[in-house]
Amino acid sequence: MKDKITEQSIRLFEKKGFTETSIQDIVEGLGVTKGTFYYYFSSKEELLMDIHLGYINHLLDTQGQILGDKMSCKEKLFEIVYMLIRNIKSQGPAAKIFFREMKNLSEERLSIIVPKRDQFRNNIENLLLDGIENGEFRTDLNAHIVTFGILGAANWSYQWFNPGGAATDREVAEIFVDMILDGIQVS
Repeated sequence: MKDKITEQSIRLFEKKGFTETSIQDIVEGLGVTKGTFYYYFSSKEELLMDIHLGYINHLLDTQGQILGDKMSCKEKLFEIVYMLIRNIKSQGPAAKIFFREMKNLSEERLSIIVPKRDQFRNNIENLLLDGIENGEFRTDLNAHIVTFGILGAANWSYQWFNPGGAATDREVAEIFVDMILDGIQVS
């Protein structure tokens, strides 16, 4: 039932927003009582935190697997970008909630989420630095800024990418990584 409450909440938070969705809205859609909700969550914010943790922990776990593989830095970069785009198929609404509704978490809860988000970013920056050091990437790159560019492009795609559209998730990832690695100017 906890998973059903979470799934229903994600649908409602995506459609109506966190603040406009009541606990009553959530339980009515499931045909259960508020008591059922409070059995699993002490508050709507705790539920939001659970959604945030599920999303970021999944990303960190998957990123960790990619970084642990025996691949070049370029291949790892592609796999991370591909994972972020591919993730929209399975977790697009959760991604939207993660980015849009973080403002509704208390400082105490943010103090748990923000370091995880920063760890994800730092892992990409360290990958870029490794690639610079081993000669895969240009030595004049500002890895810090490039990391934000990569995350900005990939993370914003939840707003426009249609998994059933003309381009597949892999094609979008290939375009992004090609643009990142080769730029857009004619050489």
